[in-house]
Amino acid sequence: MNLVIDIGNTRAKAALFESGRLVVRENWPEVEIETLAAFLTNQKVKSVILSSVRRAVDPEIERELEKTGRLVRFSHATPVPVQVAYQTPETLGLDRIAAAAGAFARYPDAHCLVIDAGTCMTFEFVLSGGRYLGGNISPGLEIRLRAMAEFTASLPLAKLNEVDQWIGYSTDSALRNGAVLGAVMEIEGIFSVAKKNGEVLTRF
Repeated sequence: MNLVIDIGNTRAKAALFESGRLVVRENWPEVEIETLAAFLTNQKVKSVILSSVRRAVDPEIERELEKTGRLVRFSHATPVPVQVAYQTPETLGLDRIAAAAGAFARYPDAHCLVIDAGTCMTFEFVLSGGRYLGGNISPGLEIRLRAMAEFTASLPLAKLNEVDQWIGYSTDSALRNGAVLGAVMEIEGIFSVAKKNGEVLTRF
């Protein structure tokens, strides 16, 4: 059994794999010793890979993971199946590298656009054959809503919810539409540009 732990900006995710097959997964606001121990109860973990976008991981968490078996701390120096063409790899988010590697592992013979809608939205471009070009970063939904409230004098903080009409009929729905539909149209736009520039991307 292999354990993968991904500590993101807002949540931590854990997943157990057996022979490449996802067995169980969980997510928490934070990784705590008690929670992790409960998750690993009766699980025969042989190896662990730990990835964190935060600067430091609680040493107690790392010591707990080391007890389960071989611990790999995912970093920019960790070998991955893609060729990273990013000009500043030392500042490249580990989550972005993992997304590119995952896309290539599943679709090695296709150009891939990988979109992760988390705290920030990230767009990664991976060519068939495994050349990772890089990508773009933009504000996620919660950041968009908070920015409109914090950087204006009178706009309220709208709650993230489903969009029921494409034209906002109140200030709350207008803010929500702007955040959600703006993100949707950004995704559609990036996808459209990527398709139009497929041959240009190949020459990178």
